[in-house]
Parts: sequence; structure tokens; C-alpha cells
Amino acid sequence: MSRIFLWIRESENQADKKQESISFQETRVTGDLILDVKFIKKKIGHNSDVHFREFIIGHTDIQAAIIFVEGLSDKDLIEQNIMKSLMNAFSDNKSFLVREDKIAEFIKNQVLSICEIKEINNLNELTSKVLKGSTALFIEGFPNVFILGTTKGKTRNIEEPITEPLVRGPRVGFTELLSDNTAILRQHGENESLSFTKFQVGKRGKKDLVVAYISEIADPDLIKEIKNRIQNIDIDYLPETGYVEQLIEDNFLSIFPQVQNTERPDRVISALMEGRVAILLEGTPFSLIVPVTFSMLLQSPEDYYERWIPGTLLRLLRFLAAFIALLAPSLYISFISFQPALIPTKLAISIAGTREGVPFPSFIEALIMEISIEILREAGLRLPKPIGPAMGIVGGLIIGEAAVNAGIVSPIMVIVVALTAISSFTIPQYSAGISLRILRFVAMFFAALFGLYGVILFILLLFSHLVILKSFGVPYASPAVPYSLNDWKDFMVRVPIMMMKRRPNLTNPKDSKRKR
Repeated sequence: MSRIFLWIRESENQADKKQESISFQETRVTGDLILDVKFIKKKIGHNSDVHFREFIIGHTDIQAAIIFVEGLSDKDLIEQNIMKSLMNAFSDNKSFLVREDKIAEFIKNQVLSICEIKEINNLNELTSKVLKGSTALFIEGFPNVFILGTTKGKTRNIEEPITEPLVRGPRVGFTELLSDNTAILRQHGENESLSFTKFQVGKRGKKDLVVAYISEIADPDLIKEIKNRIQNIDIDYLPETGYVEQLIEDNFLSIFPQVQNTERPDRVISALMEGRVAILLEGTPFSLIVPVTFSMLLQSPEDYYERWIPGTLLRLLRFLAAFIALLAPSLYISFISFQPALIPTKLAISIAGTREGVPFPSFIEALIMEISIEILREAGLRLPKPIGPAMGIVGGLIIGEAAVNAGIVSPIMVIVVALTAISSFTIPQYSAGISLRILRFVAMFFAALFGLYGVILFILLLFSHLVILKSFGVPYASPAVPYSLNDWKDFMVRVPIMMMKRRPNLTNPKDSKRKR
């Protein structure tokens, strides 16, 4: 007999567990306050920062509950505009005339004094909203849940971008809060065609991502391609736009960045006006601009804020500095080791005198100094700000002087390396500077093997790669290849603004003429 009762009890327990598992698999709001809240507690109730508050609405017997996350939700807003309003609801005679099936609508339209209210009936979606700072309001018997906008994100003040400083220009940079960044873009001028399309990226850690473009200018095919690549992102979590950049670029094997990153809103809005598209991600001040060309990486917003002659000279100086940063050590190696006859006689005698007693060939000499400079540069970046700059200067002076006195390197080598390092600092984009620094070592190996012929071979291979490379279908070497006379007005030379009447052809804009 006891075995029969035991079997019946086990059967009942299994049925209860099966019913419980079925109810927890159900993601729709049932309207039963106890079951719905139980489902949410099962999912996120174990977190100490998730708060559940059950109460009775005003002078009624209607049960309700709110769920919010401490720190992400504004407690003052919840207490004053939600809890207090609901506790004092239905206190007058007029409110008692509300029909029972209209109570939720009455609460939404006349009780809750909060701007952002949304109704949802998916409990999984509700959990996602709550974990982002919204407050969920359950009402007994109501088949939907109110999602109330109470997000209180922690952010810093709007400051000047650290990585892209300017002498003349706006002192405004993006922040880590996506809503602030979209608002900053809106503040650059009233533009009804400035469009924002929001996506959720990340499978486990979901974050908001916004694609920004000017609908009257940007190529629809470009916008469609960018959206498709973003929707195909399959990753657990995206902490920074650097992840997005690597997941949507055309050629991940290329050493060159095919997406431009920036902290400057003025650079973004200028790119949008040319028919490009910007990508902004929650939690980072760095936005992305696509498509990009190599010449864009050597341009600065300040080129347009100054008159066209100074702007052009500064841009040409940057191109020259990029050439020096890439090829100066390799040219030194090729001239010293293979083609000394190309050096003027007096200079050759002077260099030979300084190299007397140096035990290493020019390639090893250059390699030692370049690696030392790169280590110092990296150390200066990773050290605390008060120490970093001093470390870089003092370390460079000490190592250079000690290496010369020890006879390891020649003084002319120190000059070449110093000029190379200084030239690399003129490149506005840090990611482009990294690419040139890596390619500098490749050029040195070519020079050590084949001399000046090796340098020329390296340049030909590099240019071939640049011509083949594309960024979202746009040739990376444009407007040089393919040739476009209109786009050359804003290439190595920046013509007067009144002559730049058309937008770049490479972006295939819907409206190619700039408004004057």
C-alpha cells in the first residue's frame, strides 16, 4: 500500500515539474502576476542588484509589481513618477468610474507621469530591457507589461578628443553613451534626412549599434551592404568598435585599415555629407566611417578649417612625412650597403667616418635602433600619463647617446631613426601609423636583400596591393586609381571650398551636387 502512495506522490511531483518547466519555457505574459514574476525571478532573480517590489495600486485591490536594476535605473524617477503616482491612483470619485478592462489604459495615459512607456508581452524581451536600466511594471490581469524608460547610465562629460587634437576646430568629442553621440550629431545642424538605424549586436552581451547616414545623399546599395554585414555579425559580445571593424572589413588579411575610426563628431558629419556611412556603438567614443580610402587616413579636419593654401601645404607635408616614416631606414640601408656611389662624395666620407668602429652591418644597426624606438613608444603609451612622455624623451636620449658612445650604432643612424619616428607622429590616424610602422620593417628586409632594387620592388608590391584593395566596393587607392579629376580637388591638394561643387564620385552619392 505504501508503495502505491509513494508511486502516486512521485507521479504528482513529476507532473508538477513538467508543468513548471512548460510554464518557464513559455515566454508570453500570462496576466497572472505570480507566475510572470516567478518566471523573471527564475531568470535574473539570483542577481543582488535586481530588485522586485510588489504593491497594491492606490485605493483598489489590484496587485502590481515593478522590477528594476540598482545603479542602472533612476531610483528617484521610480519613486516619484511611478510608485508615488500608482500609490495615489484612484483616490478621487472620477477615477472609480473607470471600467475594469480599461484600468491599464487609464494608468498608462493618466497616472504614470513618465515620457517613455512601451507595452510588450514577451518575457525574454522584458528581461533584456530591465538589464539595460528600464523598469518593468506588471499589473494583475493585464496581458502586457509596461516598460518604463528609467535608464540612468553612467557617463563622462563631453571633452576634446585625446587621439585627434586640433589647433582650430570644435572641442567636442564622442562619449561612451550612444544617446549622447546621436544627439551630438543632431546638434551639428537641423537635417531631416539624417537617419539613424538601430541594431542589437552580441549574442550573450547585447549592445545597441546605430548606422547613421544622410538618406538624401548616401547610396542605398552601400547602406544595404553595411546593414547586411552588421546583421551577419555572430559573436558573444562587442566591447568596442574595433571588433565591428574587423568583422565587417573586406580583406582581413590586409595590413591597412579599411574602416576609419574617429572620436570627432565634425569628422563624422563631414563624411556623412560626402555620402559615407557612420557606425556608432554603445559603450565606446570611437565611431566608424565607411567606405574609406588611403588618402583619408592622411587628412585632418583642420585642413578645411584653415585657408586652402595652408591646408594644402600641411597635407603635402603629411604625405612627405608618411613617405619618410615608411622608407627612410630602408633607403639608408640600400645606399650604405649597396649603392654608396649614389651618395655625394663629401657626405659619403662623413658617413664613413661616423661608422668607423661600428661592428654591425647597416641593416642590423637600423634594426636595433628601430626596435628600441618601438619599445620606447609602446612603453610611453602604457605608462601613467605624468610619466609616459618623460619616459619616452629621456629613454630615447639615453639609449641613443649610450649606443653611439658604445660604438654600437653610428650618429647618422640615430638621426635617421629620430627623423623616422618624428615623421610617423604627423599621421593623424593611429591605426594608419601602425600599418606604416610594420611595413617599414618589411621595406628594411627588402633593402637588406636587394638594395635599392629591393626598395623599388617593395614599392611596386605595395602599390599593387593598394590598387587591388577595396573598402565596401570603393577602390582603396582612389582617387589616384581609378583616376577621377573631380576627386583630385580634395586629394593631395585641397582646392578652395568654392571650387568643390560636387561630392566625391567614389561614394556614388544620390545627390552629387553640394548645396551652396
